[in-house]
Amino acid sequence: MHEVGPFSIPAMRDFVPEKLRPWIVIFIVIIVQLSGGVYLAAVSEMVGSTALLQEDIMMAGYASMVGMGLTFAIMFRLKFRFPSKVALMTCGTAILIANLICMHTTSVPVLVVTCFFAGIFRMWATFECNSTIQLWLTPKRDLSIFFCYIYLLVQSCIQLSGLITIYTAFWSKWEYMHWVVIGLLLFMMILVMIVYRNFRTMPKIPLYGIDWIGAFMWGVILLCIIFVCIYGEHYDWYDSKYIWMATIGGLVTLILNRWRASFIRHPFIANQTWLYKATYMTFGLYIVVDILLAPSHLLEHIYMEAVLGYDMLHLISLNWVVFAGVVVGAFFTYRLFALRKWPYRTMIQIAFAAITGYLMMFYFTIDYNLPKEMLVLPIFLRSFGYVIVAICLLTYLSHVPFHHFFMAVSVQSFVSAGFGSVLGTAILGRALNLLMKKNAMLLGANLDHVHPLANHIPFGQLYGAVQEQALMVTLKELYGWLTLFGMVCLLVLFLQDGSERPFKALHPTYRFIRRSIKHELRVRHLWRR
Repeated sequence: MHEVGPFSIPAMRDFVPEKLRPWIVIFIVIIVQLSGGVYLAAVSEMVGSTALLQEDIMMAGYASMVGMGLTFAIMFRLKFRFPSKVALMTCGTAILIANLICMHTTSVPVLVVTCFFAGIFRMWATFECNSTIQLWLTPKRDLSIFFCYIYLLVQSCIQLSGLITIYTAFWSKWEYMHWVVIGLLLFMMILVMIVYRNFRTMPKIPLYGIDWIGAFMWGVILLCIIFVCIYGEHYDWYDSKYIWMATIGGLVTLILNRWRASFIRHPFIANQTWLYKATYMTFGLYIVVDILLAPSHLLEHIYMEAVLGYDMLHLISLNWVVFAGVVVGAFFTYRLFALRKWPYRTMIQIAFAAITGYLMMFYFTIDYNLPKEMLVLPIFLRSFGYVIVAICLLTYLSHVPFHHFFMAVSVQSFVSAGFGSVLGTAILGRALNLLMKKNAMLLGANLDHVHPLANHIPFGQLYGAVQEQALMVTLKELYGWLTLFGMVCLLVLFLQDGSERPFKALHPTYRFIRRSIKHELRVRHLWRR
């Protein structure tokens, strides 16, 4: 919040060394990022001990992502209302209570609502920390540099959280992950009480004029989409009344929300936000990327568990490869995109080439006896490509005027952190089931008691062999189609003409943002009178 003079954090007490203060903030945000409502890496252990469906726990996990995405639109309102110490203590307390509830409840509605609010407070604390050290990271407020740090931090913490969760569940129980996080949060809150003070550089701006009804409606829309994608296969899609209810409810709420935004003065997300090229282009590209990366959520786990026979420790050990891809991808983007200002198009081409290479390598190498070392390069390419495309697409939103910028960030987070991955997984899961039936029927059509290769094999063993072979054929077929889709996308990108570079991706000063908010509230107050 300092436009003049050297970087400092006046919210911290005087005895804290200046050079140490940013690292304390980074330490706090790492603890916040490791925390959450439920931990999806331990979903199988939670299913076994709580009698909940896997879909129930996935629904709760993605509800947390919805809460995080909605918070983007009001982050500066929260920052200008509460001092850093109050914000961090509030968020730490809320996330701690959410962990206690999620650890003991078996009610799906309670779990989903708790995780939704845990996501809100998690995002609030993350933004409070990251915005505090923005000038330390990039004194020129260059968003291309700042977003490299953001994705390095967030994606690394996701991988580390999965590793800690699985190792904790393996050596004890999945509930102990919650206790580990509660302990870290208590330590964080004690640290905040010691090093922070209630300090304001400017008078507070009240939380007046926020469209809470619109925020609630957007949350309902996203949860309906996620419900359809997660529970679709379980309820046999549109043969179920629940899927119909969620679909109709989501569509009606979407229409009402867009209609309502057309006449209220300050909607939660203005209709104009969707008309910017940067908004709808990044929204569409994220859907394409999530479809291409859907095998990482479904096919990889099926192949490694059902075919290669890996246990959860072998599976989670590959998170170190993903972590390496995140670090290298963020550094690569920082050097070439943020510093040397390579064009958006070139960086997106590199990212799609890496993702297509990941799919192609799985298509050509998938086998019954594939060594674990052969999985390292494709998984590395997948995370490397995703980090590049994520940083570039988020930076591209800087083309949106500032009064709609954070609305556009929320829109992008709807697909990137909300329903994008479950939509891709739902499409791929449906294709997997249909192709499995087709391939099993074709492979087993001639295998009967008079077939010379099958008449001495017990029926159960024969059926298992047919299903396993059908699975391998289906996996290869799906990887093949996705590889072709990735190559088509890459070809389209190469045919596109564009040399735009991230020269103007600058964040406005906090003084300008504050004046904009005060002017907006003043106009709203006069309009109501």
